[in-house]
Amino acid sequence: MTAEGRLQPILEATVRRLEERRARKSESELLQGIPSGGSPRQAFVDGLRQPGLSVIAEFKRSSPSAGTIANRPLLPTVQSYIDGGAAACSILTNEDHFGGTLDDLRQASALGIPCLRKDFVVDPYMLVEARANGASAVLLITSILSQEQLQAYCDRAHGLELGVLVEVHDEEQLARATQVKPDAIGINARDLRDFSVSLDRTEQLLGCMPAGPIHIAESGIYTPADAQRMRAAGADAVLVGTSLMTSDDPALLLTQLRDGVEA
Repeated sequence: MTAEGRLQPILEATVRRLEERRARKSESELLQGIPSGGSPRQAFVDGLRQPGLSVIAEFKRSSPSAGTIANRPLLPTVQSYIDGGAAACSILTNEDHFGGTLDDLRQASALGIPCLRKDFVVDPYMLVEARANGASAVLLITSILSQEQLQAYCDRAHGLELGVLVEVHDEEQLARATQVKPDAIGINARDLRDFSVSLDRTEQLLGCMPAGPIHIAESGIYTPADAQRMRAAGADAVLVGTSLMTSDDPALLLTQLRDGVEA
């Protein structure tokens, strides 16, 4: 596992919290609580394969780059995302730096929309946690995992019937992501080393994406014009958080993002 710059404290806190949870509940105990039958992975993939631009709507209370974003209630917010036509929800479960919890994931998933566990996955235990708490998919971040880990975690997630979104930020990471055959590849406009954002970079990498995985643009998307710019560059879906969390009418904004209609 490698990390640079401002990411290191986040990873250290992630490992600490992980070990606390593992001490309370073993992986085998988590596995016993996973319901049999169904394919949450397929629900996630099918939602993002719909015609037109799909939107993954994110519930995020805070972030290291923005500080406190919004203190919205979870369930009404997720319901507004559903009402606005979100294909899936991204639920932050990182406590220390994003204000999220696994309970958020569990409650949001219970509303029936496919949910992505968005966290810094550094151990297979976190994949089992995701499935046990209702996730349909998990995020794997290329920059914090070795190639061996990336492949092993992708395989384990698929074995748990979880979809896999692999996040990349440059050409080398994109090549690595392609090798593990994920369901989706997300290009993060935010550089996790310094948290700078560039949609130009996302556009460039979208032009290099392989056929097969769902193409997702992440971060830096605030307006319908931003969303349609990503669509024109080759994105099948966009992941949007801050603008939805701060909107007076998230359902309306989500519809506008999807359809390319400016307010």
